[in-house]
Amino acid sequence: MPHKITLTGSATGPLREYDRYVAFDMREKGSPSAPKGLKKSTFISYTVFVAKKAFNKTGLTKKSIMHEKILIQGEPTLDIPIDECPGEVGVICFQITVLPNKKDKETNESNDKKEAKQEASAATQEVAATKQEEKPVTTSQPVAKEEKKAEIVQSEVKETPVQDKKAEPQKKQMLNQPKGTQDVLSFDDIIVPEEFLRTRPNPEKTQKVIDFVKRTGRLDEPLTIEKGSKILKDGYRRYVVAKTVKMDKVPVTYEYQK
Repeated sequence: MPHKITLTGSATGPLREYDRYVAFDMREKGSPSAPKGLKKSTFISYTVFVAKKAFNKTGLTKKSIMHEKILIQGEPTLDIPIDECPGEVGVICFQITVLPNKKDKETNESNDKKEAKQEASAATQEVAATKQEEKPVTTSQPVAKEEKKAEIVQSEVKETPVQDKKAEPQKKQMLNQPKGTQDVLSFDDIIVPEEFLRTRPNPEKTQKVIDFVKRTGRLDEPLTIEKGSKILKDGYRRYVVAKTVKMDKVPVTYEYQK
């Protein structure tokens, strides 16, 4: 089984370009506290190697890579010449993702609020305009007014079933999920950190969850993932169960980035 590694952070050095790939350096600190009796872990420097095609898809540049927070998933390597790999560990990147930062999140939320206000204002103006159109010009036009009311009622009757049909699948999907579920995601979209992959859940407890899924057709609890990056934060045992029983969709609850 290949060794896997996951890194998060920004580049600590300039981007270096080669024939078919680019390289840059990253650094991660160890855990704040070590098990009793062991020394604390220290910073480790990495040199990441990314195919140009994959790097160009991210939209990163030589300047922005020093400021953007990125997620790297790959495998460690010791076969890179030392002049190309100044870091302590070389990493062959299989997937690179730009993570949203706090400022972008606040900007997006602000834009969403503005758009909601604009839509509400437009809806109010539309209702006012409709009422204005419904007012009869003279008392000699009662029949035309009744016809307009009939057309409005008919259009509402036609639109309602379509909206209900769209809402029904989502409601059914959420009703058949465990308590606390906020969303249902594709299993393949969830990113599992390296520290989870190095562990093995208790077989007996895992089998109990598998039996529960076979009886009910769903997990007993949702997985906890980080909003935006889709990184698994809790529920690795249920992730293993979902993989074992080949679930396409899994229930999740969100943990927002700090």
